[in-house]
Amino acid sequence: MKTFLIATAFISLNAFALSPAVPALPADAKVMFTSPKDGATVATKFTAKFSVTGMKLEKAGVVKEGTGHHHLIIDGPAGPKGEVVAKDATHLHYGKGESEGELTLTPGKHTLTLQFADGAHASYGPQMSQTITVNVK
Repeated sequence: MKTFLIATAFISLNAFALSPAVPALPADAKVMFTSPKDGATVATKFTAKFSVTGMKLEKAGVVKEGTGHHHLIIDGPAGPKGEVVAKDATHLHYGKGESEGELTLTPGKHTLTLQFADGAHASYGPQMSQTITVNVK
């Protein structure tokens, strides 16, 4: 019985140690799309622009309190706090500190989720996300 308890504690500590530690957020911090607006009709190729308040926009690479960079998730939700944002065709990283990016989407309705994350791409969670819908013609 003691061996089982020790093994369980060891697994729990290891799982905790592998979780990225996300720096604290100011209460007034938020991200937002400046363009396009929610519900906008856009061409298949368009520029999305975003901003952040209460935090400083920095390049990826160093985890520093009060800083981070943008990610854009196409047709998907924001991740929970601490989860590393995937990097694939629908999870775009702006790790050079960009505040805009050119998108090409298929015609139809799409959601765009802006997600702010720390220097190691760990999500700041729903507080630092915004989702809009666009109609692509």
